[in-house]
Amino acid sequence: MISRLRASGWRGQITGPHGSGKSTLLAALVPALREAGRRVELITLHDGQRRLPLDLVSTPELDAAAMIVVDGYEQLSRWSRLRLRRLCTRRGWGLLVTAHADVGLPQLFQTKVTDQLAAQIIRRLQQPASAGGSLRDALSASAATADCITYDEITAILARNGGNMRETLFTLYDLYELRRRRTDSQEYLTLTRRVSEGAKRVRA
Repeated sequence: MISRLRASGWRGQITGPHGSGKSTLLAALVPALREAGRRVELITLHDGQRRLPLDLVSTPELDAAAMIVVDGYEQLSRWSRLRLRRLCTRRGWGLLVTAHADVGLPQLFQTKVTDQLAAQIIRRLQQPASAGGSLRDALSASAATADCITYDEITAILARNGGNMRETLFTLYDLYELRRRRTDSQEYLTLTRRVSEGAKRVRA
């Protein structure tokens, strides 16, 4: 990815749905960017932040090797985006951003959580030492002998969360904990029924 960024003039975008791993990938790239000789200025934006939280113009340590990295670029207003891009061009800075959709920069990577990827993550969490066999069989076998999560439950919950892996993990953790406690509470029965109905719809 660093080679691709270099080839595109140190400009790029990482796009993908909410909770699909954009920020995680960006964090993994920062050390590699520094090793490549770039001076990284990481900016994380949250909902409603229409402007950059710092004045890049008056930041003296930003030279021609600077790499402006913006997590949540789409939070900026259109005017703020335009100003940032012009500033980066004028100063010779690189610009790498994350966004939910195309923002007009060279595409570096598009994140997407598939059923298979989600199942691999859950399998590692449930069976870190297991190997061999299909994911569906391995997950179903573990669920038959413990309070674990099945493949169909993973796909149903992932679909219900619109491919958001972070929210899917939260939901699966809640389900796992409820099963582990072996509770007969209404909360357990309601959540289990919702997951079961979702799994049936996925199989249909």
